[in-house]
Amino acid sequence: MINSPPKIIHIAIDGNEANVINRVGSNVYAYFLLKELFELADAEKHSMTVLLTKPPLGDMPPERKYWRYQIVTPSQFWTWWALPIYLHQHQSEFDVFFTPGHYAPRLCPIPYVSSVMDLAFLEYPDMFKLSDLIKLKLWTKLSVGQAQKVITISRYSQLAIHKHYNLPLTNIVVAPPALANSTQVRRTTKSRKLLSAHRIQPPFILYLGTIQPRKNLVTLIKAYNLLRKKWTSSLDKSLGKSMVKKSNAPPQLVLAGKIGWLADRTLAQIRHSPYQQDILLTGFVTEPEKNALLSWASCTVQIGLYEGFGIPVLESLSAGAIPVVANTTSLPEAVGKAGLLVDPQDKKGIAQALLTACTLPVKKRAEYRQLGHKQLANFSWRSSAQTVLKTLWDVVASNKLVVK
Repeated sequence: MINSPPKIIHIAIDGNEANVINRVGSNVYAYFLLKELFELADAEKHSMTVLLTKPPLGDMPPERKYWRYQIVTPSQFWTWWALPIYLHQHQSEFDVFFTPGHYAPRLCPIPYVSSVMDLAFLEYPDMFKLSDLIKLKLWTKLSVGQAQKVITISRYSQLAIHKHYNLPLTNIVVAPPALANSTQVRRTTKSRKLLSAHRIQPPFILYLGTIQPRKNLVTLIKAYNLLRKKWTSSLDKSLGKSMVKKSNAPPQLVLAGKIGWLADRTLAQIRHSPYQQDILLTGFVTEPEKNALLSWASCTVQIGLYEGFGIPVLESLSAGAIPVVANTTSLPEAVGKAGLLVDPQDKKGIAQALLTACTLPVKKRAEYRQLGHKQLANFSWRSSAQTVLKTLWDVVASNKLVVK
């Protein structure tokens, strides 16, 4: 038996994760992978069918000869019911199925490649709603167990999948995310006005992401309280009183993101802070609002207890904001040498790092920005899509065996 390399591969893709209006996290990942796969697709080599529960949004790639959309219904219990039935009925039309999300079809008649962003639900189960926890545990185990290859977004997640599911490392492929927009974010008068709508005045410390337990925001607020207590005395010693009075007002803490699950402790911590008036919740932010926040932030902070990657870190590097990030899980991979690493459980250390980031001399800040631009060069949607496409080719080739 030898491998017979296919001349053309017919790929079915679950596009639902990408086909949403307000994209965050895994939605962003799925969307930009789809866009790049569309660009890489070649009529001589590929035929791609994107399976959806509803018509594609206007910004999804347009249909063309070798890229089409297929609506599969009903949407309820889609991966357990509608999708498996459709794939069984049309299995002769496809060589491989790919999902950029955790959930593959319960029964799949063709080889498939699934994806796993992170395994926080295994490491920190108490930080998830019970219904979500049960679904994540059960469906991810089934998806990973039957997949021929698994796509993930960091070396850390690769090792975690290997550890928890006992998969060979060669079957777990790393295809990291990148920036949604390569255009460098800059400060403008218009962007400053966008901040005013949320009562935000520079200087400020920025957190971007959903308000949920594993983002470790309770510890962040405690660290911010410590920072505010020591702000004036620390600056008196390092910068001189004249500098404090003229240009070093204490920074606000801006938490930019929608309120997620189990957020009560975080919201209570804000209410009990003596600096509550300077801790601002924006809710979900649009792309222009996010860019305005990034361009005017003194620094950003991502100290989640478990992160599969950390796109906000790349966004910070692009905007020239100094990232303060946890020294655990995948965040060191994202930031490289272009930010400040902290123990996510050490509120005093976090407070000191935030103070350092907010008061960096101009020359030192410029050095960090140069390091940031070098770090960003390591991440590309095109490169990750090429990795995914090669993985799909490899799976198809390994399953097309003929007798010589």
